[in-house]
Amino acid sequence: MDEKTEFAWDDSYLLGHHAMDMVHREFVDLLQAALTAPNAELPNVLADIARHAEGHFAQENEWMESQGFPGGDCHIDEHNKVLASIYDVQEKVIQGDIAIGRKLAKALSEWFPDHASFMDSALAAWLVKRTYGGSPIVLRRAIQRS
Repeated sequence: MDEKTEFAWDDSYLLGHHAMDMVHREFVDLLQAALTAPNAELPNVLADIARHAEGHFAQENEWMESQGFPGGDCHIDEHNKVLASIYDVQEKVIQGDIAIGRKLAKALSEWFPDHASFMDSALAAWLVKRTYGGSPIVLRRAIQRS
């Protein structure tokens, strides 16, 4: 099957900012649920993703604004675009277009690793530096997948 149906947490997503890492783990779990949910449950899972993204993005946006994070405007703009896409697709799924909901879940599972690696890692480093005066320390398990 060509469709991506698994998106599991991977320690490579850890950024060294505990609150951010925990919300990212929840996001990954929700995307996995959207990729595998029965059709009848997909509207509810997308509603969960929308609620999660609202809180997730609002928290990161607040950190960027309150901590004077450089480049925050671009990061916030990306959050807004992703959230708008989620809302748009959520409405289409409610109207019966299940396939577009699966496409969104797949697209988000492809988007998230790069977003976390580039944009969120810079934010995590900024926050840790401002709070503790140093760089984040990240311990990752070396798990080999078959």
